[in-house]
Amino acid sequence: MTNTKSKNDNTAVRRSPCPVACSLDIFGDRWTLLVIRDLVLGKSRFKDFANSPEGIPTNILSERLKRLLDHDVVVQMSAGQGSKHLAYQLTEKGRALLPVLKSMRDWGLTWEKDTRATMEEACPR
Repeated sequence: MTNTKSKNDNTAVRRSPCPVACSLDIFGDRWTLLVIRDLVLGKSRFKDFANSPEGIPTNILSERLKRLLDHDVVVQMSAGQGSKHLAYQLTEKGRALLPVLKSMRDWGLTWEKDTRATMEEACPR
């Protein structure tokens, strides 16, 4: 195994140097790209992600947000001036996933019956 150190997580271990495997280690589960989708659609707070129709459990949501923070895909900030709540925003690295989401949306619309895009405004064709 090849060790890799992200800015926030010095314990990350890569399965291999393969870029597909490394990418899947960050966002290749059933929830993480949905969180990124929600960020693209303008959601930014934990409660917004938790209220998405897919129903991500809050303990999993916390872990996925931490992973995205550790890999510099998102940053955390105050939700507003004087607010004690936190918000999340995609970094440049996170925004670079937009073509991946668009491709997945287009594939699903083409091949999966009865799907509809909720990303049309955020991800125009």
